[in-house]
Amino acid sequence: MSTKPDQLAGQSTDLERHLARMLHRGTWLGSAVIAAGLVLALAPETGDWGTGLMAAGIALFILLPVARVSLMAMTFLREGDYRFGAIALLVLAIIALGALVGIFAGQA
Repeated sequence: MSTKPDQLAGQSTDLERHLARMLHRGTWLGSAVIAAGLVLALAPETGDWGTGLMAAGIALFILLPVARVSLMAMTFLREGDYRFGAIALLVLAIIALGALVGIFAGQA
């Protein structure tokens, strides 16, 4: 099966559009969660809810790049581009390994 250059351009445009939409919405969601946490943190009767919400918003920002690479891996594999799919999966494995090393190093 041969792929024409204009088909490849259409596929990359779709991927870029999906990535941009996900990053845009994720950024707004993370910002809204942090803002809600800040408002709750300023209200004395809410306890630690504000701090927890702000931490959740920051976690959303940290997870956005992971979600981006995951979406890229799924898209590449679904489209049959196994080379780039494997590269994206390798990047996810490196991220997971780095997270595990960070968790276990923090416990030592």
